[in-house]
Amino acid sequence: MYRVIEVQNRKQLRKFIEFPDVLYSKCPQYVPALHSDQVRSLTRTAPLKYCRRRMWMVLDGKKVVGRICAMINPRYNDLYKVRRVRFGWFDTINDLEVARLLIGTAQDWALSMGMTEIHGPLYYNTLGKQGMLVEGYENVPPFNCLYNYPYYNDLLESLGFEKECDWVQYKMVANHGVPDKTRRVASIISRKYNLHIGSIEELKRDPEKVRHFFDIYNDSFSSAVYNFIPFTDEEIEEEASSVMKYLTDKTSCVVLDDKEELVAFGIAFPSISAALQKAHGHLFPFGWIHLLRALHDYENTDLMLNGAVSEWQNTGVSALYYRELADRAIKIGNRFAVSNPQIESNSAVNIWNDYEHEPYMRRRCYIKKIN
Repeated sequence: MYRVIEVQNRKQLRKFIEFPDVLYSKCPQYVPALHSDQVRSLTRTAPLKYCRRRMWMVLDGKKVVGRICAMINPRYNDLYKVRRVRFGWFDTINDLEVARLLIGTAQDWALSMGMTEIHGPLYYNTLGKQGMLVEGYENVPPFNCLYNYPYYNDLLESLGFEKECDWVQYKMVANHGVPDKTRRVASIISRKYNLHIGSIEELKRDPEKVRHFFDIYNDSFSSAVYNFIPFTDEEIEEEASSVMKYLTDKTSCVVLDDKEELVAFGIAFPSISAALQKAHGHLFPFGWIHLLRALHDYENTDLMLNGAVSEWQNTGVSALYYRELADRAIKIGNRFAVSNPQIESNSAVNIWNDYEHEPYMRRRCYIKKIN
């Protein structure tokens, strides 16, 4: 007999966080999140200053067989004029009844809060893990992406969910350089506008420049990213403190104008997925060693973010950071790179046609009316 409980104390939270480690214990593709990061994301992350969220688990006796987190982001709902609840941290055994209990509990709460639709899997804001895997189950995901068994999609569709959007990811050969055309465009654009490559390591040491970087992030992605939610000041501070320290000029670059103002950026990380698999969700006693080694191993990289200030978009400035990143990839011994999820309808995904590439993963956001 299954029963639903709400997560309300630290012991329950620990079980909530540990459940997928058990569920995926025999799955070689699964990448466990650090438990300490999960605690922070579920209890004291910046978006919780304005988001509502509740968590539940389904138990079979004392055994956890499913979990879900439901989130209401009022900034998103106000911006897009909708009344939606998000779901995330959705994991379940292959049992429709368990999935029905999880989704049904989230829906009941959402209805009580005046919501009319439910969609996910999503995070509170745009940068978190999102999108249920629908293709590429044989591949290991980047550290910032979800992995799930194929039956998850069958369960959601059986419960009346439909596709809202798909994101696609590609794996590229990273050490072949950019096409000659891209190199020519980069040279023309840099001369025409007097642009040059700056140092991201210098940028990250200046708090004002870091803040400006995230202001540009808000600006450049506001019209280009589906369901985008601009960062609050608190989210900028949190993201800057957790991410900027890992950026280096070996894998990332910034484009500056003649006044040393930021024009565009390309951000990539060494892949840490294998290190997280070895860490099994814990930094200590030895997880940190695996992660430290991975951060200095550039054979595989994850392409995280790239963009340009709004007035520089559609000028060809992207050729500069593509050229620079490709040249640096050769220098550091980077063989393969995996792109960040991009909405399939965005014409920017066509850039990968200029490189030796293959489909890597496709992930989906599902949606359902609940009123």
